[in-house]
Order: sequence, then structure tokens, then C-alpha cells
Amino acid sequence: MHPGDHTVSGQRFGAAILGPEGLRLSAEERGFFARTDPFGFILFARNLDSRAQIRALTAELRDAVGRDAPIFIDQEGGRVQRLRPPLATEWLPPLDDVARFGNSAAEAMRLRFLITALELRGLGIDGNCAPMLDVARAATHPFLRNRCYGETPERVAEIGRAVAQGLLQGGVLPVIKHLPGHGLAQLDSHLDLPRISAPREELEAIDFAAFRPFHDLPLGMTAHLVFEGLNTAPATVDPAMIRLIRDEIGFDGFLMTDDISMQALSGTVPERGAASLAAGCDCVLHCNGDMAEMAPLMEVAGRMSPEAQARAEAALGARTAPAALDIDALKAEREALLPETA
Repeated sequence: MHPGDHTVSGQRFGAAILGPEGLRLSAEERGFFARTDPFGFILFARNLDSRAQIRALTAELRDAVGRDAPIFIDQEGGRVQRLRPPLATEWLPPLDDVARFGNSAAEAMRLRFLITALELRGLGIDGNCAPMLDVARAATHPFLRNRCYGETPERVAEIGRAVAQGLLQGGVLPVIKHLPGHGLAQLDSHLDLPRISAPREELEAIDFAAFRPFHDLPLGMTAHLVFEGLNTAPATVDPAMIRLIRDEIGFDGFLMTDDISMQALSGTVPERGAASLAAGCDCVLHCNGDMAEMAPLMEVAGRMSPEAQARAEAALGARTAPAALDIDALKAEREALLPETA
């Protein structure tokens, strides 16, 4: 599925990841994607019906831009799982699965995300917005809490590394999220702007610490929230917070925004996109497939900076072809890890 060349005639990618509206591309979408050449695409339930349809859609998206563009999805398991049976395995929420496997949780999660990756690659999808490295707290908002992997940065890093390994072994690019840490949020950023009042020392020791071991991974995603002691704007659009992600947390991979249409951000979609890129994000993620938003967004987003292009090409270079593995055998291997009392 992945030929060696990532760019076409040396032109930089469009500085966005976009979502198609439906099950197949319209003529308008094909022309728009061809003109704007977004870095990649992202799929949601509205885009997913059958294996043949998904494979046809992913092929159409790549054909529209004339290259092997990455195609992402949110396939965490639990509530955030776009593909469900019979198209893919149904999984428990990550926090519940980690608890179920106890001391074997890291290996169980590696196998879980290896299986996930093989299922995704079979449909033409080669990017998954995971691992989620936010550290759970007692007060973490329910939209986030059981999507987490643990309540300490050490546990989150251990499980997160296993998740990333499983995805990469299955030929799927992982996307670490939500930089610089969303675990203290008590509001859903799809609807509101979370404001975090924790002292810098706590953030350094817990939230930022969970992300530091992942500086080597190819892709990351920002968080739409305000750390009241550090910044006055959402991290996605704050140059100081992007510098913190780069210089203090040490992430030097390709950095995308969280969905730019989420209500934690203010202003129009083009204004949000422009602010994100000006702050230092490499590209804007826009998920809802609304052409009335995407067209003006791409007018302001334009092409990637040379630095973003270099990081994008490095990320694409991390894609590998998965080995031929038997999913049923992997599932059996995983279940054998369960403690006898589970």
C-alpha cells in the first residue's frame, strides 16, 4: 500500500488533515482535495459502512491527492472507537482493560493495538490517534477518564509505549495525545474550554512527565485547554505552550492540532486554524467534513512551512509494512495473559 515516494514534484503538503463528508467522495471534494493537497485525512463513523466501501474511499482519497497520503482514525477502544464489529474488534475502555490484565497489561495492550493496526491496515487506514498519554485523576472528566491508561506518569508511559509499539508493528502510525496533558480537565473540550489551576510543579511531575519519554515518536496532537499559571489562551493557539511542548517536553515530531472545530476554541474556523499555525503547530486537524468550513480554512492554512514539511516526511518515513500475522492467534495469546482470577 505504501510506495517509497511521499511527495509529488517537491511541492509542500497542505497544512491540514481533513475529513470527507460521506461514504464516497463527491466531485467537489475530489477537486478540492486535489487543489489543496492536505497532508492527510481522517475518518469517522459517517465514512464507514462496509469493508469494500472503506477500501474504496481510502483509495479515492489517495488518488485525489496523487500520493500515498496518511489516513487517520480514532480507534482507541471503548467509547472512542469508530470501527465496530463486524468491521473491527470491540474493545473495553483502555483503563478497564489495563486493570483487567494487571501486571501483564503492557503486553496485553501491545497485542491489542497490534490487532487494531492489522484491522486498520486491511481497510487502507494507516494512522491511529493513540496512545493517549493523559494521566487520570479522580476528578478527570468522564469523557476522558476511562480512555486513560493509568493514574501515574510511570504507568501511563509504560502502557503508552506498548500501545505505540503494537501500532508500529502493525504498520500504523501512532499519534500521541493530548500534548501537553489533558488529565486534569474537568470539562469536555468538545463543548467547553477546560481551565487547569494546578501548580507548575504538579504539571511537571505528572502531566508533562508522561509525555517526555515519547520524544522519538513521529506524530503528536495538542490539547485545547488553558493552564492558568502558564498561559491565557488554549494551548493549541498559544506560542508559549507550543514552545513548552518542543523545548521542555522535548517532542520534535510532527504536531497536529486537536479538532479545530471543537468549541473549546473561539473565533471562526479559519481564525482558529491561522492562530494554531502561527503558534507553531505543523498542521490543522479539521474533522467534520463541512466544505463551508474547509474551503476558507485552507485559504489561510496554505502549504506547510519547510520545517513542518520535514517533520511530515519524517513521520511518513516511519510507516512500515506489517508482518503477515494471524489475528485470531494474537487474540488467543492476549487472553492467555489474563490472571486466573480475572
